[in-house]
Amino acid sequence: MHRKAGVVLPLFSIRTGRDWGIGQLTDLVTASTWVRRTGHRLLQILPPHELSDGETSPYGALTAFGIDPIYIDVDALDDLDVSAIDETLGTSGRADLERVRAAPRVDYRTVRRLKLSVLHTAFERFYAREWQVHSPRAQALAAFIERERAWLDDFSLYTTLRELHGGWGWTSWPTDEKERSIAVMAHARAEHARRILETSYVQWLALEQWDQAREKMRALGVELMGDLPFVVGSESADVWSHSSQFQLRLSLGAPPDDYAADGQDWGLPPFDWLAMENDELAWLRSRIRHAARLYDRFRLDHVIGFFRQWVKLRNVPGARGRFDPQDADAQLARGSRVLALMASEVTKTRGVEPPRIIAEDLGVIPPFARASLRELGLPGYRVLPWEGDGAGFRDPSTYPTNSVASWSTHDTAPITSWWNELPPAHRKELGDRAGLLPQFTDDERSLVLLHELYSASSDLTLVLAQELLGVGDRINTPGTVGEQNWTWRLPAAIEDLDKDPRLSARFDAVRALLVATGR
Repeated sequence: MHRKAGVVLPLFSIRTGRDWGIGQLTDLVTASTWVRRTGHRLLQILPPHELSDGETSPYGALTAFGIDPIYIDVDALDDLDVSAIDETLGTSGRADLERVRAAPRVDYRTVRRLKLSVLHTAFERFYAREWQVHSPRAQALAAFIERERAWLDDFSLYTTLRELHGGWGWTSWPTDEKERSIAVMAHARAEHARRILETSYVQWLALEQWDQAREKMRALGVELMGDLPFVVGSESADVWSHSSQFQLRLSLGAPPDDYAADGQDWGLPPFDWLAMENDELAWLRSRIRHAARLYDRFRLDHVIGFFRQWVKLRNVPGARGRFDPQDADAQLARGSRVLALMASEVTKTRGVEPPRIIAEDLGVIPPFARASLRELGLPGYRVLPWEGDGAGFRDPSTYPTNSVASWSTHDTAPITSWWNELPPAHRKELGDRAGLLPQFTDDERSLVLLHELYSASSDLTLVLAQELLGVGDRINTPGTVGEQNWTWRLPAAIEDLDKDPRLSARFDAVRALLVATGR
């Protein structure tokens, strides 16, 4: 993968002087400038797909394809100007905008309401000025709709019907709509053509801004890494349009382990692999191609799920879980086949170099799955505090080169705060190897720990943005629900971070560490 270091910074966490209370697609460029300033050459974000109103987790999206409109930079749209935005927002809307801009956390409901109102104004202006006169921009949208039809048709219809049903998901709809009656679907497409077109228009804008940001990131020498959730939510457009390929009576989760004695129930629909095989995993392959279009490399979340799914009956208290399939040979055969197919699919991507796939292999992973991943050449993770055995912690210099090393993930505390939660014996062992001294300040200690990470043999190292800033805020705490999850924002506009003398000196120190470790 070439020796490189990257920063994990969710798109929603990026703060700039002109944002709307959440990071925007154009902010990927500003963030990349900061990434290079700190000496890194890769930016990893979390899934950017559209969420329902009130949802905050990027792993509970309405779609595996469509980008969330809340990330669109509305100030950069051809179909809007300052007066149109001001008129749409009004006095109260402007006040709300200033409030969410200054807020320490993302207020998804307010941001979504503001953005969607302004995007509706943009569409109405586009419809009158461009679409009805078949302008070049109208032709460009028509070409986009045709090109992305495989997912966009169903997604646009789904979001329209969901809106008509007050935001409720498809399982609560009338039977004809739930089961996608051909006649009812055709009638809905005709009756709501303009609203369906608006959804397509918004996705066109989002992907245009995405592509423009990617081009500028390449010019800066920064890769974009994404994260591909294992499955999608039960009420998503994808499950509605491909319901036969999911086991809707079952719920996906994780088996019991040291962190969850009863296992975990995620409430997500497991794949029906037998049904998916009927069309050679067409939906999964299209999803991989789409991810390859968006990213330079991407992480396969919960990669063990491609070998075996932990399932139990949905909404049945006390239901016992089991692996699907249960036989180890069948698990190995399935995972190896599916992952090989996914790896081959990215090679079909047009471009100078196909994206790289990274396997999120954390948790309980059987030896046969790790062997399969090695055979396929898919790098896995090495989280330093978890890389221990009976003989102690493994020296990062012994990690395989084809791996990703980190002190933490978006589901753990940054090492800047996690360090104090580790057992004293673990802190002593890790600290002795890294060369920590008792008199070190928190800032000095965290820089020594970053040096330990960057020194790993792994080709790629990842740090949370919080670790570069020297703060201990979490992105998510698994097993909890509340405004503390998925809402963290940078403490200041990213372009202003260097104005803080402490941070500026810290960034210089981090750059020096990266140079010293060959990254």
